[in-house]
Amino acid sequence: MADSFVRVGVFKMIRRVLLGLALASLAGNAYAQDIGGSYDVAGTNHNGTTYGGTATITLTSDTTCEIVWETGSTSNGICSRNGDSFAAAYVLGDAVGLVIYKVLPDGSLNGLWTIAGQGGTGTEVLTPN
Repeated sequence: MADSFVRVGVFKMIRRVLLGLALASLAGNAYAQDIGGSYDVAGTNHNGTTYGGTATITLTSDTTCEIVWETGSTSNGICSRNGDSFAAAYVLGDAVGLVIYKVLPDGSLNGLWTIAGQGGTGTEVLTPN
C-alpha cells in the first residue's frame, strides 16, 4: 500500500515538472516572437545630430531575424536575440555596422551602435508601433 502511494506521488511530481517545462517552453517562444514587428526609430549619430524613421523586424527563427531601417535611407541587416539582449549587423553604403540593444519590459529596444571606419558610437531607441 505504501509503495502505491509513493508511485502516485512520484507520478504527480513528474507530471508537474513536465507541465512546468512545457509552459516554460511556450513562454520562451512567445518571448522570442514578441520582437517581430514595426518600430518607430529615434536616434543620435556619433556627432550629436538626431535622426528618426521606422524599422521592421521579421523573424526567421525563434532567435534570429532580419531588420530593415528606413531613416532617410534604407539599411538592411540580420539580427539575433538572446534573452533581453538583441544585436543587429547591417550595411550602410560601403560600411558595416553593429548595434546592440537591450530589450526593455515595455517592448522597446534601447541601443548603442557603431559603423566600421567611423569613430564613436550613436544611440538608438526602437519603440513598437
